[in-house]
Amino acid sequence: MQFIQAPSLPAPAGHYSQAVRANGFVFVSGVLPAPETTGFDAQVRDALQRCHQVLQAAGCGWTDVVQCTAYIVGVGHWPAFNAVYAEVLGAHRPARAVVPVPELHHGCLVELQLIAAAPNE
Repeated sequence: MQFIQAPSLPAPAGHYSQAVRANGFVFVSGVLPAPETTGFDAQVRDALQRCHQVLQAAGCGWTDVVQCTAYIVGVGHWPAFNAVYAEVLGAHRPARAVVPVPELHHGCLVELQLIAAAPNE
């Protein structure tokens, strides 16, 4: 098992790793946008960018992602989330769950959790 920390991102404030590489997979913990990011679309883009940084630290990219769970504040944001997500991931379509929630930590509007297939394993 290998614990992953993206050098360009702050270390988690809680008792967890940004990601864990184990048994041929990379499990990315819930990723929030930067606190200063405002607006739903901007928060989704920022959270996706941060996810990409964690994936890169683990030796992965978007095409290695096999599953995404997205927590979004309010079901009304679903179409906007889908549009930004599709723009960033392009033709790659991992399994996905979108879970509308009433609120997220620090007032964020989106949190993403990923599982990727670790290359070369």
